[in-house]
Parts: sequence; structure tokens; C-alpha cells
Amino acid sequence: MPPASTQPDVMDKLVSLCKRRGFIFQSSEIYGGTGSVWDYGPLGVELKKNVKDRWWHAMVRMRDDIEGLDAAILMHPRVWEASGHVAGFVDPLVDCKTCRGRFRADKLEDARCLQKPSKRPGEAEQCQLTEPRQFNLMFKTFMGALEDSASVVYLRPETAQGIYVDYKLVLESTRQKIPFGIAQIGKAFRNEITPGNFIFRTREFEQMEMQFFVDPDGDHMQWFEYWKAERMRWHHALGLADARLHFHQHTAEELAHYARAAFDIQFDFGGTLGFQEIEGVHHRGDFDLTRHQEYSGKKLEYFDQPTNRRFVPYVIETSVGADRVTLATLVNAYREEEVPGEQEGRVVLGLLPAIAPIKAGVFPLVKKDGMPETAHRLADDLRRHFPVFYDDSGAIGRRYRRQDEVGTPFCLTIDGQTAEDGTVTVRDRDTLQQDRIAMDRVREVIGARLEATAPA
Repeated sequence: MPPASTQPDVMDKLVSLCKRRGFIFQSSEIYGGTGSVWDYGPLGVELKKNVKDRWWHAMVRMRDDIEGLDAAILMHPRVWEASGHVAGFVDPLVDCKTCRGRFRADKLEDARCLQKPSKRPGEAEQCQLTEPRQFNLMFKTFMGALEDSASVVYLRPETAQGIYVDYKLVLESTRQKIPFGIAQIGKAFRNEITPGNFIFRTREFEQMEMQFFVDPDGDHMQWFEYWKAERMRWHHALGLADARLHFHQHTAEELAHYARAAFDIQFDFGGTLGFQEIEGVHHRGDFDLTRHQEYSGKKLEYFDQPTNRRFVPYVIETSVGADRVTLATLVNAYREEEVPGEQEGRVVLGLLPAIAPIKAGVFPLVKKDGMPETAHRLADDLRRHFPVFYDDSGAIGRRYRRQDEVGTPFCLTIDGQTAEDGTVTVRDRDTLQQDRIAMDRVREVIGARLEATAPA
């Protein structure tokens, strides 16, 4: 069991902030919403894209031993038979005959009765639970004009299988040699029985996965340890607090039957959610390629010319939830502060500047004396290089607060002195320090500060 959380529960406040400021909305809200499906608003889509771009940069752009892929969501149904998802991707499901609730039989301790939230399912008086039955988590649909058994297809529950079935094509087209990896970012779908906790567990989500193919007679466990350390370093570099991250090793009961080793990187979300998985690092052996070789009838062996050997590679997998990591950055960044000399405190998203949706706010101090025109020119110039937000509404203090709340690291104010000496005020979100710099150096100075937190 992970250690108890020592972090405060900020989830309710964060959900409210995300809706109010345009990070994340309930999907189809005007129709009452769709259960555990979420839309990313103007700021949320920027934040999530920055997280994904940072992962892609680290995994593909900065390496010569990993290739990128974008496999289709709809795949041949035999793929999911080979992977074991058709037969084994199930959760035990029970229904409450009284409150009509539906729960996972193996997670009743974490669930609550719909009629009496203080009770677990089955604890309330006269509450009767059905016998558990197996429920497949894959969404099923039909391809073509006829809805029959011959036209059944599935929305993929993970992105990894697309990598496995394309492994040989990528290998041959890129002339890579083992060890090498294939990475992709894409949507996956799971018909979760008990989703919840905002965007932590949803029915439609996005994965960032990399499968690294290694020699089974080589140093595959060293590669496993390498990727464990490398992936933890990435999360630290994202700005997640060291104290909120740790490894959880899968026990014998948790370990998949084909896995040789598995660790989760867990983040402390605080409150009742506590430490939860945001990424898995798994040694999958040769299970996946062997199964697809068997079901497809196509050889997926690798021929190693120097040793004149043929073998099915082992796979080291890193699989991270883009939505979960985005949520982790928000939880990690949220703070409430008292400001000396001010009655009202401030809410701050202390996001790493490199992933903040808006990099700079640009404000004219007042709507006269040419200040708005100068501010617009500055904003237009900066916008060609990074996202900025122009705001001339309300007192300057309130404008600062609005940008603090969405994580904007820098605010630029054009005032009376700007017309005199061509300087503007640069305010730092975290230190509150204000410096005056020449307006023609703003792009250079802000760019350098952003570069300091950009991926290496």
C-alpha cells in the first residue's frame, strides 16, 4: 500500500478553477453532461499540448534510437484477441438492487452507496448486491453497413498494440537496429464501471507510450532500470515536487502473468485520492510479439547479422497518461498565498513556465495617453514567439491576480514612464519582483527565462 497522503485536498477548488478559467469543462454540459468525459478548454488544451510536446521532445526528437508512430484507433478485431483483451480485459461488476448503483466487486471498499454515502455498497440496511459478473471494458462498435458479428470492431483500450503490429514495418523502413523504440501519443477508450476524480479516471483518455525492443539474451534488465530512472527524471523536470513522487513495485498478485517486472510512478494527488499511478514502466518479455506472430501467421523475429541469430525481442514499456500528468501538474502547482500589505490573498498556479498556457500578460496601466496602442504593439510582437494575453480591464492588481490564477509566469505593464524612456515593468509570478527593462529587449529577456525551464 502507498503511504498516506500528507497533501491537502484541493480537487474541488481545482475543478471550479478549471471550469471558471477555461481549462477543463464537463463534456456536453448543456445536455446534463456525459459521465466521466471531459473537454479541454482554451487554456487546458494549451497546457496538455505543452505536456505532450515535452514528452515527444524527450522520447523522439532528442534520441536517435526511438521512432515516432501514429497508429489508427480502429484495428482488426483479431488484434484484441491476440492481446488478450477480448477474453481477459474485464472487471467484476455488481449491481445494488436497492439504490440501482453499479460497482466494481473488487473495489467496494473505495465505493459509496448512492442512497447513503456514509456506507459502502452492501452495508446499508436492506441493500442487496447481485452476484459478481464479468464486464469487458472495451467499447464495441460495427464497421460497414451491417451490424453483425462479422463487422464487430473495438475502440482501442490502449495504444501499445498499434506499435506491436507495426513494429516490423517501422524497423524495416527506418533501418533501425535493436535495441530501439517506437513511441506514440493517442486516444484510448475504456468503459470504466466506476470512473471519477475529475480527469484522473475517464472513459476517453490520451496515452503517451513507448515500447523499447531489446535482445532477450542481452542486458534487458539494465534497460528496464535505465527507463525507470529516465522516466522519473522526466517527471521531476516537469516541475512535480520530489516529495510527491515515488515508485510502486508490483507485487506478485499485481504482476501480469507475462510480466518480468513492473513499477508504477505514483504522484500524491492529496486528500482521499492520495498516491496514484501516472505512469507504468513494465518489462513485458516477448509476450506481445509472440502472440501477434501466432495469431497473424507473420514472422515478427529480428535477424541480428553480427551474431547470425533470429529472435523475438523482449519489450520494455513506458506508458504515461497524458490526462493524469496534466492533472498532476495542476494539483502540484495550485497554492493559496497571503500577500503582505493586501487584504485579499491570491490563488496561484505555479506551473513550470515552459508548460504554462500563457507565457506573458500585457497590460496598459490606463486606457489613455497612447498606452493601449503601445501595449497592443508589444503583444502583437510577442505573440509571434509565444502565447500572450492582452488585458486592459479593471485595476492592475486584479489583472495580476487573474494571470496568477492561470499560471502566467510574467506580466508586462506599459505605464507613463514607457513613453519617457521606452521601458516596461516585468513582474514575476512567483517572486512578485518587478523590474524595468527596455521594451525592445522584452522578447529576449522573457525568452531567456522561458528557455531556462524548456526541455534539454
